[in-house]
Amino acid sequence: MTIGVPNHIVRGFIRNRHEAQIFQAAQTIDPTVKEVKYEVMGSLSDQDHPNKIDLKQFNGQESPKMRKVPNKQEVIVDGVRSKMFNPRYTLDNFIPGQENQLAMAACKAVAAKPGNIYNPLFLYGNVGLGKTHLLQGVGLEVLKNYPKKKVIYMTSERFMNEIIAAIGKKSTSSFKEKYRNIDCLIVDDVQFFGNKSSTQQEFFHTFNELYDADKQIILSSDRPPSELDLLEDRLVSRFGMGMVVEVLLPDFETRMAILNSKCLECQVMVDREVLEFIAYNVRHSVRELEGILVKAVGQAQLMQTTPTIKSVADALRQLNRDSDLQGIALDSEKRMVARNSDDVIDLVAQYFKMTRSDLTGENRKKEVMIPRQICMYLIRQALDHSYETIGESFGGRNHTTVLHACNKIIAQMKNDNRIMRDVNALKREIGV
Repeated sequence: MTIGVPNHIVRGFIRNRHEAQIFQAAQTIDPTVKEVKYEVMGSLSDQDHPNKIDLKQFNGQESPKMRKVPNKQEVIVDGVRSKMFNPRYTLDNFIPGQENQLAMAACKAVAAKPGNIYNPLFLYGNVGLGKTHLLQGVGLEVLKNYPKKKVIYMTSERFMNEIIAAIGKKSTSSFKEKYRNIDCLIVDDVQFFGNKSSTQQEFFHTFNELYDADKQIILSSDRPPSELDLLEDRLVSRFGMGMVVEVLLPDFETRMAILNSKCLECQVMVDREVLEFIAYNVRHSVRELEGILVKAVGQAQLMQTTPTIKSVADALRQLNRDSDLQGIALDSEKRMVARNSDDVIDLVAQYFKMTRSDLTGENRKKEVMIPRQICMYLIRQALDHSYETIGESFGGRNHTTVLHACNKIIAQMKNDNRIMRDVNALKREIGV
């Protein structure tokens, strides 16, 4: 069997990682196959090559050829200017994780019955967590379910600019009239209405017109309605009378799923250890998470190499993210190496989203005890410190306590897959 690959990088990756599994799969399909060869065919990089297979079809996803999506343009519906929806921002490709299941469920409910449930829908959360993705995803889903509905997505800045223009032309009545025939209005970042009295007044009337006509209103902000201190009380009250949902920070597993999805979208292969390193160190923004991956992949393609932990660390340093890597060094094999017990404690604290004092203190809650025991075990494994020395790093605990912790983690790894996964992930970063 001969398999075509677009370049030498892909061929090397497949041979190193998947050659045995591919051979077994080939023999399952055809027992007469005695060898699998990999032929470099540069033409396979062409999206329209007749022999190219889109890997997304094996993951149950369609292939919208993301790289060929045109830039978003403005559209006008009944005189109302809107930004065209980004076709990449669908509800299907938003990865919610456990922390954002409620936000996803609310968006799907609104898309299924706009104007009948959760009106208004108000999403809030920090920058870069996916609020715009969800807002546009709802809009696209509404248009998919109801092709004849008029759906408008705009930023708060666009809305303010239209109001300013209308006031300047003394045509605010015609401005409000334009919105009467809209079925769904989506406005991003409404916190910027703060201290804009004219904008707030006109949005108040627009909101009432749509709400009274059972039209769907979807809003986003960086904080909940109750904390929008610069907005009028009557607006804050209306924003909070529907469904208010926080978009939360993704946990490690969700960040890994996002990175894997991005690799699938871009049709690139990145070593799992590199993805785990990105997921560990970029924890506060999905936008930055994807940006670091894209930058690392882009640089690697220019250099005809593959992304490495070192190249990702360099990209993070360029963004002044050295603090996230503090206490950790890169060795010649491009792995993360812990130099002392403080390094291990810091890394484990970051992984489990807790402080150093939580790990070394007296808190005996289960959610603290297990990471503490894992930390003791890892110091023993990575640095070969004595039980007494390890105990000193944890507030002067005696060697019996440390021995018990290490033995307990060894025993739990045999039966608890989650602990096994956490320990192995941390070992890879420490260099054990």
